[in-house]
Amino acid sequence: LLFKKIMIIKTGLGQDSHQFEKKSGKDLVLAGIKFDYPFGLKGNSDADVIFHSITNSISSITGKNILGDVADQLVKTGTKDSAKYLQIALDDLGDWKINHIAVALECAKPKIANHVEAMKESIANTCQINRSDVGITATSGEGLTSFGRGEGIQAITIITVSKS
Repeated sequence: LLFKKIMIIKTGLGQDSHQFEKKSGKDLVLAGIKFDYPFGLKGNSDADVIFHSITNSISSITGKNILGDVADQLVKTGTKDSAKYLQIALDDLGDWKINHIAVALECAKPKIANHVEAMKESIANTCQINRSDVGITATSGEGLTSFGRGEGIQAITIITVSKS
């Protein structure tokens, strides 16, 4: 007898955006990587828009929202590292396997190109996937939005998961 193994695939979509702080002092963190940049992003946490966007993309698959009440409770206990929020979302995936993560950034500053490989490595390590299964693109948006005018950063993520 031959048995066909059926694979189920889901795709999740997540987005996050934050404005820059007006004063210096907060680190700019993207995909868990600290950037040498004078301003961080506004938010109760480290405001890592990439990890937040990935977290939201996973939440769109599991139906369990992490950013919001769960993250707010963690902030109250002093947990501001967005990698912790992402880990909770990853745990919610259960037996779903991540096949690919694609992140699109919109920002005029800082320049992203020199940091793409480090960010891909950080995402891959955090999500326990191969670096080749992470894609990151960035655009300035030609100044058409507040992100393209340098007022903040937006991240949009698509994640593909599967299970047999």
